Amino acid sequence: MLEATPLGEGWILRHDSDTLPAVVPGCVHTDLMAAGVIPDPFLGGNETEVAWVGRRDWTYERQLGGPWGKEQTDLVFDGLDTVAEISLDGRLLGTVRNMHRSYRFDVTGLSGRLSVRFVSAYAEAEAVRGRVGERPAAYAEPYQYLRKMACSFGWDWGPTLVTAGIWRPVRLEHWSTARIARVRPLVTVEEGTGVVELAVDVERTRVEAPLAVEATVAGVRARAEIEGAGGTVRLRVPDARLWWPRGYGEQPLHDVEVKLLHGEEPLDVWRRRVGFRTVELDRRPDAHGTGFTLVVNGERLFARGVNWIPDDVFPSRITRERYRERLEQAAGAGVDLVRIWGGGIYESEDFYDVCDELGLLVWQDFPFACAAYPEEQPLRGEVEAEARENVVRLMPHPSLVLWNGNNENLWGFRDWEWEPRLAGDSWGEGYYLGVLPRVVAELDPTRPYAAGSPWSGSWEHHPNDPAHGTHHSWEVWNREDYADYRLSVPRFVAEFGWQAPPAYTTLRRALPGEELAPDSPGMLHHQKADDGNGKLERGLERHFAVPDGDFDRWHYLMQLNQARAVAAGIEHWRSHWPVCAGTIVWQLNDCWPVTSWAAIDGDGREKPLYHELRRLYADRLLTLRERDGRLMLAAVNQAAGDWAGALTLRRMSVEGEVLGRADVEMAAGARSVARVDVPRELTPLGPKEFLVADAGADAEGLRALHFPVPDREVPYPAPRFEVALAPGGITVTARTLVRDLLLQADRLDPGARADRGLVTLLPGEEVTIGVRGWKTPDAETARSALYCVEPTR
Repeated sequence: MLEATPLGEGWILRHDSDTLPAVVPGCVHTDLMAAGVIPDPFLGGNETEVAWVGRRDWTYERQLGGPWGKEQTDLVFDGLDTVAEISLDGRLLGTVRNMHRSYRFDVTGLSGRLSVRFVSAYAEAEAVRGRVGERPAAYAEPYQYLRKMACSFGWDWGPTLVTAGIWRPVRLEHWSTARIARVRPLVTVEEGTGVVELAVDVERTRVEAPLAVEATVAGVRARAEIEGAGGTVRLRVPDARLWWPRGYGEQPLHDVEVKLLHGEEPLDVWRRRVGFRTVELDRRPDAHGTGFTLVVNGERLFARGVNWIPDDVFPSRITRERYRERLEQAAGAGVDLVRIWGGGIYESEDFYDVCDELGLLVWQDFPFACAAYPEEQPLRGEVEAEARENVVRLMPHPSLVLWNGNNENLWGFRDWEWEPRLAGDSWGEGYYLGVLPRVVAELDPTRPYAAGSPWSGSWEHHPNDPAHGTHHSWEVWNREDYADYRLSVPRFVAEFGWQAPPAYTTLRRALPGEELAPDSPGMLHHQKADDGNGKLERGLERHFAVPDGDFDRWHYLMQLNQARAVAAGIEHWRSHWPVCAGTIVWQLNDCWPVTSWAAIDGDGREKPLYHELRRLYADRLLTLRERDGRLMLAAVNQAAGDWAGALTLRRMSVEGEVLGRADVEMAAGARSVARVDVPRELTPLGPKEFLVADAGADAEGLRALHFPVPDREVPYPAPRFEVALAPGGITVTARTLVRDLLLQADRLDPGARADRGLVTLLPGEEVTIGVRGWKTPDAETARSALYCVEPTR
């Protein structure tokens, strides 16, 4: 039987004549921090102080013993970052140049000093650029010239910390006769029967040895003979229970085991979990353009999505527990789809395992983002090799529903002045429209492939045409107000978002000793977007008066404006289902403490946007919108059952007087949207009036508000409310209109969390806010951590 010896211990990191202990898996930066050689680059301006690390060569070493008592011993690296030379006792085993691949070297009968020498990623990228020529990109760093996590080189939300190291596990594998080299599982459903077809490749030490494979799944067993280097075994599971996205059904998972046998002697075993489901992507043309609708088990979905970036700029630090925490946060916000963005990595098995269990659909970008990528060697062969490996590696996971060729590169070619600069040079089109769809079609025909995001489906339409395929909405934020989201109905919005600073305690930890201000040195260093603060201020002043010299007020209003912006988009687009079939917010998470588009900051704290997503992505949503010159109420019902009943509409003054009222009937079938015109007499007549729609006592929290003018023009009364301690939290009772009340729980205690975000209270209403992690509850302290909209001064 194949035996494995982990090689996580006993490593040292060498640079010139200096050595220090190394942790494997890990990276140079984390080893240098542990040894006290460099400061934490996440704090203050330390990022710039450690920039030299990425421009040096580094060597990992350890002793390798032997012999091992088997016919063959392989040295297996699950991940090397990125360009390295591997030698054993001075004998070169091989060279590697791709962070996204695994590597295997025959070390049978060898022992001695194992050395993994990493060349600076900068040096390699610059050498490749010199060979293939300059290519345009959104950023100046040379990330498109090697197969490495692009955002190591910095992004508009991330630091420039160019890593090197043995970033995934390493081990020795000892085996005799034969081993399983690869299993490619095709999992489908045929008329209610689950089908698992397993293509098994083997590597042999003895060509003549008779081999067989025995596979089991869900109590079904099958056996097949192995001829030469491989064979196929097929299993049928009658009446298979279907795996569903969260909110649509359960997520049954089944253990699959493949044994490689020599006679009855087991030589190797492969184990994974699978789920039975079908997935399609409906891209048929219709009266509105070209659709982009995911269909799982025949059910058409409005995808409630978030974009995922690497959760740490040092990905070797991300544990299974951290993946689970972050993805459970996503599920808790009503998310049912996570897009793994193309400037990051293919995540570890832990990520996809958790998505399988939680019912989170995964849209997987191939790692290409915001640049023209050369198609010459040495890159072209690496691209195909990494795609082949990762497509097969991730195939067992039912959560994975879409392969996507790249992020914004097809759009960049057309709109970012790449085409004239390239002058006919290769730029990646051959990958996205040639290599990658061919690999997916050959290896994983059970899943759809999209050439890019955004992508209209062909060059007949602009790549970012909102009427065709996927759309990225970045005019809003960069140039336009978020009210402009309501001017169009894209078929699928794969990126949109608005910035806000992280939680107050996160800023305090990241910027120790700094007097916080929007333009203080640390705040500016932890704002990576081009003119980010300018866009924040311009976006705020359209709706609120920008506070002068009051950081706490600025901080609250910026977080409020982020939540308002995303709400404007999602409410509008969800109300247009099925024309619009999904939204993917940019972004769920951060990789360090930074002002960014994230809903969860770099320390894992939820911003107000996170809690707003819970409302926006709930199965049922009310929204009030102007359409064709009058107010319309949309009742969005993504639940499996019908939703019908009376909606109460109240036209009110900001002083709390009810100026008009009506009860209107609404009926929204399962997975549908009902639209109701608001009676004209209930339309607010000026800045002192607003409209409230409530769905009744049996639908707590289902309320929609409409103010006809921006907040800065509303003559809000001075907010008055009472605060009292309640079991597990506080109760706030409003005596006036209290608009967008927010408890910043981390101001009570760094470990405290609130169970809700922004809430608007009418006079006489109350809300109980749960707080966990608050060691010394006190009503007056709680009042000091409460913020709300105040009258414009």
